[in-house]
Amino acid sequence: MNLTSIGDLARGLTLRTRSTEIKNQIETLSYELSSGRVQDLPGHLDGDYSHLLDLDRSLSRLDAFKVSTAEAGLFTDAMQLSLNTVAGAVEGITASLLSFGTSNQAVTHENASAQARNELDAIVSALNTRVGGRSLYSGTATDVSPLPSSDTLITALEAELTGAATVADIRQRAEDWFNDPTGFDAVIYQGSGTKLAPMQISENESVSIPVTATDPAIKAALRDIAVAAVVADSGLNVPTQQRTALFKQLGVDLVNAKDQLVRLRADVGATEARIEQAQTRNNAARTSLQSSRSTLIAADPYETAAQLQAVQFQLESLYSVTVRNANLSLVNFLR
Repeated sequence: MNLTSIGDLARGLTLRTRSTEIKNQIETLSYELSSGRVQDLPGHLDGDYSHLLDLDRSLSRLDAFKVSTAEAGLFTDAMQLSLNTVAGAVEGITASLLSFGTSNQAVTHENASAQARNELDAIVSALNTRVGGRSLYSGTATDVSPLPSSDTLITALEAELTGAATVADIRQRAEDWFNDPTGFDAVIYQGSGTKLAPMQISENESVSIPVTATDPAIKAALRDIAVAAVVADSGLNVPTQQRTALFKQLGVDLVNAKDQLVRLRADVGATEARIEQAQTRNNAARTSLQSSRSTLIAADPYETAAQLQAVQFQLESLYSVTVRNANLSLVNFLR
């Protein structure tokens, strides 16, 4: 029988090599047990990354949609709040104006105009709201506020109403100026005539937010409240009876304007609902894809723990053999 032996140096090198291999295995198995994913991904997938790459691409798209839906949601939420402020201002002044014809409340023309100026300030401030540095009602010109101060609007409107004395004449001039492209849109509105581009919120769905300060519902509210704010101005010389009649008519008109604002807010609310639904679907899809990805690269915790225990036992055994070899001597052999 042939016996093959190795020298002490070779034996020591063999034991150190084996010890390094076992330690590397322990390190790998410890990582897999703690992270829950395999370390040798190419070997685990047999070199086929197609499925994993497809999952990663889908997750990246969903991450992009998460940002866009969050931005769209923030935009529409702020728009809804500002429209609520506009509706509240309209409701407040409407009650005062209608009181001229529906009750005996002691509301003077000057008081009504002063309240209208205050409500106009509130509306202009609400329409100039910015979110993330972007104006809500300026169309694509999100870097500028859509409206100047209410004083600028009142001054421009007074110039258009100068010389008008009857209710019909005042209302017609105001309506013509607000509807004329060279009137309100050119003189007062500072935003862009181009609406915001649709915002992509999912793979096959986008939402449009086409509301600007030139929306008919908003312009109707601005027009009637601005007229109420200037009609008591002594410079216009509107007769007292005509003022009273005009205030009553403006109150009726603002009721209709309020209804238009309700429809506008409903449209924005519908957009908010679509965004929330898209967020829910995207989150569900992300959870499903993340689960599939984890399953694809996951390390079995029970199998990994068993392998780790076996490898640890091998290392302990190797240490025992190393110690025994280190204690070998000729004297001990001859005993």
